[in-house]
Amino acid sequence: MISKFKSIFVTGGAGYCGSLLVPKLLELGYKVTVYDTLFFGSAHLPLGHKNLKLIQGDIRNVKLLSESVANHEVFLNLACISNDSSFELDESFSTSINMDAFEPMVITAKKAGVKRFVYASSSSVYGVSSEKNVTEDHPLVPLTLYNKYKGMCEPILNAYASDKFIVTTFRPATVCGYAPRLRLDLSVNILTNHAITNNEIKVFGGEQLRPNLDIRDYVSTCLTLINAADKQINKDVFNVGYQNMKIKDLADLVKKIVSEQFPDRDEIKIKTTPTDDLRSYHINSDKIKQKLNFFPKYSIEDAVRGLCIAFKAGKIRD
Repeated sequence: MISKFKSIFVTGGAGYCGSLLVPKLLELGYKVTVYDTLFFGSAHLPLGHKNLKLIQGDIRNVKLLSESVANHEVFLNLACISNDSSFELDESFSTSINMDAFEPMVITAKKAGVKRFVYASSSSVYGVSSEKNVTEDHPLVPLTLYNKYKGMCEPILNAYASDKFIVTTFRPATVCGYAPRLRLDLSVNILTNHAITNNEIKVFGGEQLRPNLDIRDYVSTCLTLINAADKQINKDVFNVGYQNMKIKDLADLVKKIVSEQFPDRDEIKIKTTPTDDLRSYHINSDKIKQKLNFFPKYSIEDAVRGLCIAFKAGKIRD
């Protein structure tokens, strides 16, 4: 893959997705700056790499952000308080990061001469939908402030687009699979962890439809958007998901894979309880396939198997 860009600035690059993305960018020859609060440390990043620069910074600190982003061509914005429960712990703090800091950050990037800004939104902006295929044109019906702010930031970004400042947004499905800075609060990862650690899977509700995306395909999405032609992506938005499945079906699949990977274990139990988490939607990702020729490669089964292998290898200790 030959890229016209050489330098990439990644906010939130020490997080779950960044911990797999950043090493891949370095492997491909990019110079990478990770700008992150480091709430979860940095030991999982390849800190000794000659092309990696790590800055402990907050996106709300416009002065430091401005100094740090100079001389970068691509701005990948992954930084946010990244789920509903974390958001609710401190609503004003989360709002200041996910909403208030966004426009100043975009302005800072544009002023610094960044040529391309890629924003990681979320497919959760759709909230609840009975549509069989939720495309990018579907109304945004967020159920939480996290979803709402993700959607509100998209038009803010588009307002600053120009021929010299290319902007694009992707709405990833729920990410799953192993990465060095692992998150175990995501649907597939939660179920797999419960199956392996407790020999019991807890299902809250079960009928909700959720789209999923292996973290390796998330990384590939970022690479696709970094390298796409300007006219193909400017001011555009892309759903990115692979399989849409009901939570209860995810639980059955996880039970099957974990049982195969750990054949000596007792039978895994599945315990179902009611929930007030009503998010249910089935996203259509045809647009990114047709327009950018991007096709996810990894199934949910691949993600679960990868987590099992990581557990066996002792990579998931706590």
